[in-house]
Formats: sequence, C-alpha cells, structure tokens
Amino acid sequence: MQAERIILGIDPGTAVMGFGIISVKSGKMELVAIHELILKKLENHEIKLKKIFERTLALIDEYHPDEVALEAPFYGKNVQSMLKLGRAQGVAMAASLYRDVPITEYSPKKIKMAITGNGNASKEQVAGMLKNLLKLKEFPTKHLDASDGLAVAVCHYFNSGKSVHEKSYSGWESFLKQNPDRLK
Repeated sequence: MQAERIILGIDPGTAVMGFGIISVKSGKMELVAIHELILKKLENHEIKLKKIFERTLALIDEYHPDEVALEAPFYGKNVQSMLKLGRAQGVAMAASLYRDVPITEYSPKKIKMAITGNGNASKEQVAGMLKNLLKLKEFPTKHLDASDGLAVAVCHYFNSGKSVHEKSYSGWESFLKQNPDRLK
C-alpha cells in the first residue's frame, strides 16, 4: 500500500502569496487546500516578509507536507521587483527548511509547461487545466495567485519530486540525444 504524499506549492509574492496543497495516494491527486495571503496593504517590506514566514510555518504545521515546491522568481525589467520576489521566496524557503521539509523550485515556464504543455500559457489556461486535472466541478477560487501556487504543487508531482534542471532543445533530434531513456 502506497503512503499518502502531501505537497505544498507556493507562488511567493510581496503583494499576494498563493498556495495550493495536494494529496497524492496511489497515483491520484486530490486538492486539499488552496488560498492566498494578501500582503499589499501591509506598510513595509519587512512586515510582509515576516507574514510570509509565519504563514508558511502555519501551513506546514497544519498540513504536514512531505515536500514544498516554490515558483522561482523570473527576471523582468525591474530589478527592485526581482529583489523583493527573491526575498519572499527565500523567506518561504527558510520556513520550510526550519521545519525540515525538503524544497524544490521551478521556473514559471516549467510550471506552465508541466500543467498545460505550453510554457507561455496564460494564468487562466493554467487554472482551467488544473480544474480538469483535479476533476473539479468548480474551481475553488477566482484568485489566480492561489491557482499558481496549486500549479507549482502539481508540477512538482508530475516531476516526481526530482530536482530537474531545465534544458534547451533545438529540435526532436536534440531532445532524443539528451533523453535516450525516453525512447520506446
């Protein structure tokens, strides 16, 4: 009998932190929780980081995840935004490590690719696919930051919890050379 595995997925942010928790048992995913932490009304960055740390600890203490998966910050044009996102991610990582829960991070493109098959999919497309994958009649939230957190957890499950380094392929031939074990 296969043990249940709980995965906490986090989309760190300094305005909104989204999270989703799934349970996996006998190869079947089930939604456990999905929500977001609204941070935009807090007065300064340090208080936001403290809230992210506290909420991550609270999620770990409540749901006892076996693994935590985080969305990695992506480089945009605004270096200050990148720095703030990196701090938010670091605080969530620190909380997970403080509770001895292993962490893995995934790029936004990798997450979208794992969920939809398209690394450039919209947040709405990701949410729609999650609804189908988890066999939900209604998606439990309209907040796309929360669904992004859930997408991170599902991506982690699809990647079997292995730390996967992204590769680039110039075509099928390149893909097959780098992945001979995927030929049947």
